[in-house]
Amino acid sequence: MTVHSPDQEFLIVTGMSGAGRSTVANALEDLGWYVVDNLPLAMLPTLADMAGKSGALPKIAAVIDIRGNMVYEEIQATITELSESTKVRVVFLDAADDVLVRRYEAVRRPHPLQRDASLSEGIKREREHLLELRATSDVVIDTSRYNVHDLSNQTRELFSDEDTPGLKLTVQSFGFKYGAPTDADLIVDMRFIPNPFWDPELRPLTGQDPAVQEYVLEQEGVAEFLDHYVAALAPVTAGFQRENKRHASLAVGCTGGKHRSVAMARELADRLAALPGVSVSVTNRDLGRE
Repeated sequence: MTVHSPDQEFLIVTGMSGAGRSTVANALEDLGWYVVDNLPLAMLPTLADMAGKSGALPKIAAVIDIRGNMVYEEIQATITELSESTKVRVVFLDAADDVLVRRYEAVRRPHPLQRDASLSEGIKREREHLLELRATSDVVIDTSRYNVHDLSNQTRELFSDEDTPGLKLTVQSFGFKYGAPTDADLIVDMRFIPNPFWDPELRPLTGQDPAVQEYVLEQEGVAEFLDHYVAALAPVTAGFQRENKRHASLAVGCTGGKHRSVAMARELADRLAALPGVSVSVTNRDLGRE
């Protein structure tokens, strides 16, 4: 067996058709990854082996899709074989069905599994086919609300500075009335806190304003929750790092994603950033939607 450099990485980029694989591939190329598109599964170990011998390709990203007649068991077997000699991760790109429909209608192209059925039926077939692969992927990115530039920026945030060890944790606030994020690793509900919305002075403000932050953090049970929740996440983040999971997402929700979740996401991020090996970024998905 070829002995590979410990720094060599192999990224498998897959997911739903129309979810943005090409955009991610282009962004990875800009970051210095060697990207191959639609290479047959059977050739991936050979590619990794050749790269390991030459040492010239420390970061390889392979884009695979439904056109390659992917079978879950074959993908898992390929990943297992690759993992014997290099670090392998799977990135799965997803989007809501209605978003995928709009994207396909915009480019006026048929879905690869549509055949003689409707576009929606083709998307349904693909989702069923990829269900297990999505569940076992290392990183899941929901691109429903991303344009091309947003997805490129997200890719750069996730996969630049890969030589930095540890866990990159994204803390994201959201509103339950707009739906919970489908790509979150962890979800926590802030609706146990009294809602600043019902205070006329606080209603027009957001969780980014000091007055709202003070209101939220001073409510009964909040300090206790923060202490216990961060303590509970400490072994989780440590375990993620032991399992070489470099990216994770914590979604913090309230009703509208304006007050409680925004304030608590910031406070949680500040506390979690103090954990060993954890770097934290904060996003506010639904701020400004009301």
